[in-house]
Amino acid sequence: MHSEPRSGRLAAWGNALLAGLVPPDDAVPAVVGEDAVHRVAGLPGEADPVGLTLALGRLRTLGVTGLRVALPAPGHPLGLSGPPEFNARALEAEEAVICHGAALGLVPEVSEAGPAGDVHVAVVWQVLPVREAPPADVPSLGEAERELAEALREATEVLSRLDVAGAGPVAEAAIDAYRARAERGREVLAPGYPPRAVRVLELARRVALLVSLAHDRGHGGAVSASEMGARMEALRPVERTARRAQVAAYNSVVEERERGVR
Repeated sequence: MHSEPRSGRLAAWGNALLAGLVPPDDAVPAVVGEDAVHRVAGLPGEADPVGLTLALGRLRTLGVTGLRVALPAPGHPLGLSGPPEFNARALEAEEAVICHGAALGLVPEVSEAGPAGDVHVAVVWQVLPVREAPPADVPSLGEAERELAEALREATEVLSRLDVAGAGPVAEAAIDAYRARAERGREVLAPGYPPRAVRVLELARRVALLVSLAHDRGHGGAVSASEMGARMEALRPVERTARRAQVAAYNSVVEERERGVR
């Protein structure tokens, strides 16, 4: 979960585009990232899948003024508001985008083709009806930042207790890779996001990285199944906090606009 979710890229750059802060020529490549292509299917008024530029323009004409992220997990419908059919699709994908201003949501379907080292990744965003209701369990930026500070301390303590924090070359390589990604793209969020959202998202990714390291160290026979289960149970609240903070960061511009801050 420490890698950037596709729903985060679509919401962040879609929000910047809808606000007139970036042109489609900047927003669409940022959303697609390293994937080969993104298409949108089921868009009202379109019989066939369309490209992102047309899709975002059509959403604007349908009344969409902002995009929110949902990052649900089993037992935790984070960011969702229903109906059950949409929630089930989003839970299967582990992410979704919810439109503000129109009762629509988008769930990614990802397909891969090609040999190792030359994999072609295509994403089709399926547009589905959603219930217009407050999203589940999304904190404010301030709440998320306070929770993350405690989660980072808790994760470090748990990993130290389980002898994971100093996990040698594996941990060092993962942390170096995270830092390299951060340095490559200092624009953690799209234009228009407040500095606090950037700060929260960066910290959420650091916390999620620690959880991921604990999980990765459970493979290869170094940790028994029972020990791995205990480890993940101890870190589950930390992982949930990191996901909640990511959603809060991505959704912040929509939330602030609703409160009349911006």
